[in-house]
Amino acid sequence: MEDNINQMKLIELRESTGMTRREFCEYFGIPYRTMQDWELGNRKMPDYLLRLMIYKINIDQIL
Repeated sequence: MEDNINQMKLIELRESTGMTRREFCEYFGIPYRTMQDWELGNRKMPDYLLRLMIYKINIDQIL
């Protein structure tokens, strides 16, 4: 259940930035295939990573 929530939050986060999946991957240095697997629910994304992504996006918006 929590996996689905993180999956949806990740997609919402990426879409809120206006970035494509490829741009988002380049921004965070994440392999495209890994990001694709996370968004499709094929692999579980570490919980802490979503929090770090949100933090980085918020900080970059402030600066």
